[in-house]
Amino acid sequence: MDPLKDSARAIARDVNARTTSAAEVAEALIPHVERVDAQLGAYLELTPELMREHARRVDARVAAGENLPLAGVPVAIKDNMCLTGTRTTAGSKILETFVAPYTATAVQRLLDAGALPIGKTNLDEFAMGSSGENSALGLTRNPYDLDRVPGGSSAGSASAVGGFEATLSLGSDTGGSIREPAAFCNVVGFKPTYGRVSRYGLIAFASSLDQIGPFARCVEDAALVYDVIAGKDPLDATSVDREVEPAAGALRDDLRGVRVGVVKEFTLDDLDAASRAVYEAAYADLERLGAELVDVTLPTAEYGLATYYLIAPAECSSNLARFDGVRYGLRVDGADVGEMYERTRAAGFGPEVKRRILIGTYALSSGYYDAYYLKAQKARTRIAEDFARAFERCDLIVSPAASSPAFRFNAKSDPVTMYLMDYYTIPGSLAGLPSLSVPCGAALPEDGTRPMPMGLQMTSPLFTERALLGYAHAYERATMHAEKLTPVA
Repeated sequence: MDPLKDSARAIARDVNARTTSAAEVAEALIPHVERVDAQLGAYLELTPELMREHARRVDARVAAGENLPLAGVPVAIKDNMCLTGTRTTAGSKILETFVAPYTATAVQRLLDAGALPIGKTNLDEFAMGSSGENSALGLTRNPYDLDRVPGGSSAGSASAVGGFEATLSLGSDTGGSIREPAAFCNVVGFKPTYGRVSRYGLIAFASSLDQIGPFARCVEDAALVYDVIAGKDPLDATSVDREVEPAAGALRDDLRGVRVGVVKEFTLDDLDAASRAVYEAAYADLERLGAELVDVTLPTAEYGLATYYLIAPAECSSNLARFDGVRYGLRVDGADVGEMYERTRAAGFGPEVKRRILIGTYALSSGYYDAYYLKAQKARTRIAEDFARAFERCDLIVSPAASSPAFRFNAKSDPVTMYLMDYYTIPGSLAGLPSLSVPCGAALPEDGTRPMPMGLQMTSPLFTERALLGYAHAYERATMHAEKLTPVA
């Protein structure tokens, strides 16, 4: 067994069979991560002693006869999810010293299943960003080119798995924050249906959009994680009380009889030639696997960005009001309470967070609520209805996960240019749909010297995670794109 490169299923199988131990996995991984992360910067905090402690518990449980689905599997946690006794910063100075007093439900379910926590991963501050460049606490690099971004906001979670610093990781996706970095880092990134996974213990950005999901190096491992973390949680009123169909044992090897929708509005014509060729080849591979490509339309998709960048900032301005220097986190004293609030938030929040708070506060303000926020919510409903009509003609919708390969640091300093990176991922998020990115090849960037990974986005109807993972598995097994690239870190 090679705990640095083996799949989660293989590691759990061997630990459960006692042909190796969780302790051995931990001792193999800890020095490797410490060495590699000096280049990648995927982690904000490593937790080697906590990892060893959980390894001892896993080995004791296995020795007592338990069979754990993730026994001894190393996992990284995005640092906007609470893990008792660890710093939980959300990549922000305002929470730089905050230590979590409890553990997020999704994280706890992983630990209960036998996973070993390696550490907390870097992210765009409060998960606001598409590149990973907005973290106030460090820079994360792409494992396939250290001069390029890993994608965001789940930058460290994607980079850690892509750079073989973790077998699995958890991220959160509000408008594409799992799928885009997965595409950039040559891994699978999966966002389940909104409400399918508990958000308890996740630091909120936009509560009606945020969803926790896994990163993995193969679809089967992503399905294993999904089976563990999905399901109703009484601690989260937005989690859905609906039976979870296990996915890991129901994966498929072909796409015969599957109708795959290609969205008219998601044209490839605007992409550079190298990226367009990758996606055209991916669509051809789907047909080769037996799928029928059908044209579908999402007439309101073009309003996705405008809709999202009203709803998400509005919810962000409300959620981040709690960070005021009174109860926890950074506090900068002032002459009175008002000045203390002002100084604390000025010092604690970065430029992108401040920008979105201002946008959201304006959209919710008296006299503008109906013109902006209410209209955006109506547009969101129309987008969801368009998806429902499209799925009457197909079982699955495919599109690019991102409009280009990973770009160089500081290449998109204009906020609007950065927001446009989310064009393909945001509509599905607004509709609450399950969606994932699976490696689909590599393209040479116009300013690059080596091909960079790209991801194919697959989206399916609400609560069809089992089918979606099956489709992705069939494509992955037939193409094996992830295995054709080697990280440089």
